[in-house]
Amino acid sequence: MTDQPRFDFQPDERGGVTVLRDGHPQSHVDLHDPELLVFEYIAQLAIGVDLLPPGPVGVTHIGGAGLTLARYVQHTRPGSPQIVLEPDAALTEAVRRELPLPRNHRIRVRPQDGATGIAALRDSAADAIVLDAYDEGRVPANLLSPSAVRHYARVLRPGGLALLNLADEPDRRHLARELATVTTTFPHAVVLALADVMKGRRFGNYVVLASDATIDIDEIRRRATRLAATTTVRPASALRATAKPFTDEDVVASPRPPELGAWRAR
Repeated sequence: MTDQPRFDFQPDERGGVTVLRDGHPQSHVDLHDPELLVFEYIAQLAIGVDLLPPGPVGVTHIGGAGLTLARYVQHTRPGSPQIVLEPDAALTEAVRRELPLPRNHRIRVRPQDGATGIAALRDSAADAIVLDAYDEGRVPANLLSPSAVRHYARVLRPGGLALLNLADEPDRRHLARELATVTTTFPHAVVLALADVMKGRRFGNYVVLASDATIDIDEIRRRATRLAATTTVRPASALRATAKPFTDEDVVASPRPPELGAWRAR
């Protein structure tokens, strides 16, 4: 019999709670201050959300965990209709019980994997799609394939944003191929990462903002300077170089992360 996952909710001195699955941090949630985004990549994804036109926006999240970004959208843009594709129903149930969603929210969690859920959505259904889905520390290949990226473009309205939380080793070979894949469908893309990650000093997260419309990289840089952690912003073309796009046949999951604190490149 497969062991059931264990969920823990660890309070911190700030008044927030870290959601852990089998001892691994999944999300940080502050019910009293949804704008407090402790995980750096979540704060970077929020920059993309903030670039959207004022007022309620339709957001589809692939991966939910503690629903941190969905709560942020609800708080900063009340009334926004949101769909969360989160296959771990037990995690969702635990989060709803321990960290209740705000009243009058329009967040709908569907117990579906991202590839199945996104394929079922109608055309032009969202202003933003957020990919933040990991399986044993890796972004699944079926969420990185050309077919998946085309679905993201299909579901987005014109001018919408695909916000992708990716991860790679210091050599960035996987990221380069994924950026080549993304920009085959989305002509405009920008990448954000912590400064030491962007310098290739360690494994880490890369947040990609991609669109069919021009992205104001200078505005993103201005917003990035307000983040608590030093963040570097670069055009995707600078990191993609001459890498070949993935195909549906050769796409692979993102690299497995090292043990926490065990490896830095230099």
